[in-house]
Amino acid sequence: VILNAVLGVIQESKAEEALAALKKMAAPHAQVIRDGSFAIIPARELVPGDLVILEAGNYVPADVRLVESVNLRVDEAALTGESVPVEKKADVVLDREIPLGDRRNTAYMGTLVTYGRGRGVVVSTGMSTEFGLIAEMIQTYEEEPTPLQIKLDQLGKWLGWACLAICTVIFVVGLLYGVGLLRMFLTAVSLAIAAVPEGLPAVVTICLALGMQEMIRRHALLRRLPAVETLGSATAICSDKTGTLTQNKMMAVRIYTGGQFLSVTGEGYDPHGEFRRNGQPLALQQEPGLRRLLSAGLLCNDAYLETSGIAADEPRTWRLVGDPTEGALVVAAAKAGLWKHEVEDQCPRVAEIPFDPDRKRMATIHRVESRMTAGSQEVAPYMVYVKGAPDIVLELCDYIEENGQVSPLTAEKRAEILRANELMADEALRVLGVAYRPLLQMAENPSAQE
Repeated sequence: VILNAVLGVIQESKAEEALAALKKMAAPHAQVIRDGSFAIIPARELVPGDLVILEAGNYVPADVRLVESVNLRVDEAALTGESVPVEKKADVVLDREIPLGDRRNTAYMGTLVTYGRGRGVVVSTGMSTEFGLIAEMIQTYEEEPTPLQIKLDQLGKWLGWACLAICTVIFVVGLLYGVGLLRMFLTAVSLAIAAVPEGLPAVVTICLALGMQEMIRRHALLRRLPAVETLGSATAICSDKTGTLTQNKMMAVRIYTGGQFLSVTGEGYDPHGEFRRNGQPLALQQEPGLRRLLSAGLLCNDAYLETSGIAADEPRTWRLVGDPTEGALVVAAAKAGLWKHEVEDQCPRVAEIPFDPDRKRMATIHRVESRMTAGSQEVAPYMVYVKGAPDIVLELCDYIEENGQVSPLTAEKRAEILRANELMADEALRVLGVAYRPLLQMAENPSAQE
């Protein structure tokens, strides 16, 4: 009995602690403007009418109607199951009955801002939010017994009836043989008590506790012990969204540069991996074209990596803030020793033209150190980096850099690059093209038409 109680309490208390830690992740603080002043307050203190500031990497603290948005994208996978970040626009006026996933002018509590910035007025908090409505629906369900509980209940009934029948037979047979009434009654009661499996609850609890520990090792959190057996009874799981079954992470696995394909090893957002050609690791110091490509993808980028577990006794984990596709480029550059804060310190961004679905590309302008080269030619003080759809970027280019040498982009080279694009697309890879251009002087207001 003691073992049964201890195991149950320990396992379920661990689950409660883990759930409490998860609750702390749900927008614990919010950036607001109250009475014309900026303040950071606990999210639980928000009220309808507050003006909330949203930035990349922030969890939305409440349901808000956007009043300002600048290239704002929000990951709503936790709410709608849609794995691709949704573009939000404050100036859009929508029909009152439009479905939840199409409300471009609204951001919802618990979703993650992956790109851009914005402001919104709080319209709902707590249980009145969309997440709160889901929680309320979950709380209204009637708790049903698990398959194991149903089977144990059936076993108990069978044991009870069988025990009564056997005890009755023994009692009657004893009386027929002339045994005393009191003695046979005590014998029958003793048999009934002996038939009760006292160890069964303890054995069941131990088995479920072991199953719960195994699930925890596989990163599955269970709140109640019987849920282990319920999950084990599932024969099929149906889902119509890939984003709900994957980690919604992207990783650079193939690179085409210098007329050759390179492979990239590693896992997730961990910046440890190798660049290989034909299965052999590359010496990055001897690959100027690859470093130029990685630097361009890193600078023309708004995502960045965060790390936790810096102490020696803590496991180190990496978290991406921004769009998963851009994050893949940041991680690929880090594998080559190119860290975003260091590269941006050397080449600070001075202007940008954000990604636009019609243009299918993004451009950033960076200041580089002006100096004299060996040939007494001054290096351009600015550099433009572009990334986007390969065919669109290719149309903008007149030259190509291979092995550190710049040469005219011939029709044959264009066809070769397009074939490489098709080969990578056939492998279900998301393909991006990257280009750069030295700039002698920068316009006062760079625009998409320039």
